[in-house]
Amino acid sequence: MSELTFDQLLDQTFKTIHNGEVVEGTVIDVKPDEIILNIGYKADGIITKEEYTNTPGIDLMAAVKVGDTMEAKVLKVNDGEGQVVLTYKRLALDKGNKILEEAFNNKTVLKAPVVEVLNGGICAQIEESRVFIPASLVSDGFERDLSKYLDQEIEFVITEFNPRRRRIIGDRKQLLLAEKEKKYKELLERIHVGDTVDGVVKNVTDFGVFVDLGGVDGLLHISEISWGRVENPKKSFKPGQELSVLIKEINENKIALSLKFEGSNPWDKAAEKYAIGNIVTGKVARMTDFGAFIELEPGIDALLHVSQISREHINKPADVLNIGDEVTAKVVDIKLEDKKISLSIKATLPPVEKEKEEKNESFDDDSEVASVDIEAVGKAMEEEAETEESEKASEAGEEAAEASEE
Repeated sequence: MSELTFDQLLDQTFKTIHNGEVVEGTVIDVKPDEIILNIGYKADGIITKEEYTNTPGIDLMAAVKVGDTMEAKVLKVNDGEGQVVLTYKRLALDKGNKILEEAFNNKTVLKAPVVEVLNGGICAQIEESRVFIPASLVSDGFERDLSKYLDQEIEFVITEFNPRRRRIIGDRKQLLLAEKEKKYKELLERIHVGDTVDGVVKNVTDFGVFVDLGGVDGLLHISEISWGRVENPKKSFKPGQELSVLIKEINENKIALSLKFEGSNPWDKAAEKYAIGNIVTGKVARMTDFGAFIELEPGIDALLHVSQISREHINKPADVLNIGDEVTAKVVDIKLEDKKISLSIKATLPPVEKEKEEKNESFDDDSEVASVDIEAVGKAMEEEAETEESEKASEAGEEAAEASEE
């Protein structure tokens, strides 16, 4: 029997490996473009950057450290230079597909990082398997910019699994809707119409403010922001702002909010503050050809008819007044049931000599002017009310369109 050579004896101390076999090794060196493993074989194993991952731009020297242990699949026992060619990503892809297949069959919720943002959605990755989540299934509302999800871990379920056609589809939206429904039911057990609750401004639109009440949004419509007129909610509210709101109405899955708290209605004390004959001060809020509306306080506007601005004839209020001007006038009429107040600057002026009064053609009879003005005030306030109703109808249309878009 012939004696074995030293190399033959040495070979007997190493295990044998075959193509396709899964081996475990220890990292003994990491280079920018390859990883070297001690796999207990007479030759070291090499994993190139391309066979480590499909993730673009990865830094191997940051991802893998000397001393790490890892599994890999043998591609070639000998690459022609005596080295064993290994792949990590193909083994990881097989593992990932098994995880995804089980999750698909069992409807299991998965959690994985987002590794890529595409025009039509995002990609999450488990091992080396990628799951595509269409933009319509990323959130429970429309989102223009999906880049915020990059590198974030998100939860989703697998709704389609076909690795051969490279179609592995995920859905995050149904989880969010289920969570929202759960939170809504929990919230309804805690709140009731008339309650005051704390929330955080989530979104501000032209027609109102969406307030997060704890996982469930309520709508603070522009008409419920103040007793007074609000031109644009975006001037007063910002996302993230804390807010105490009144639960005005709960209707199925919609919660209507208000900042018009009980006891804060300025009209409750208007009879005393704005009694006929009182001298009041306010600011010009808006103007029409027939008069100027003076804001006496938030929620109470009074009409200063064009005929009551001056003893001299004025064609329209804008000829002598500007928005924001402060004016002092006398209350000449108040109708609490209609929320209407009429003012007169003329009534605050000192009396003039009789001769001058006679020269003033259409304004020499105070009682007649007052009577005419009151009729004009009624008509003007009715026109203003019709305008506000038209604006509210337009706002309601905008609200419906916004809700549909969300």
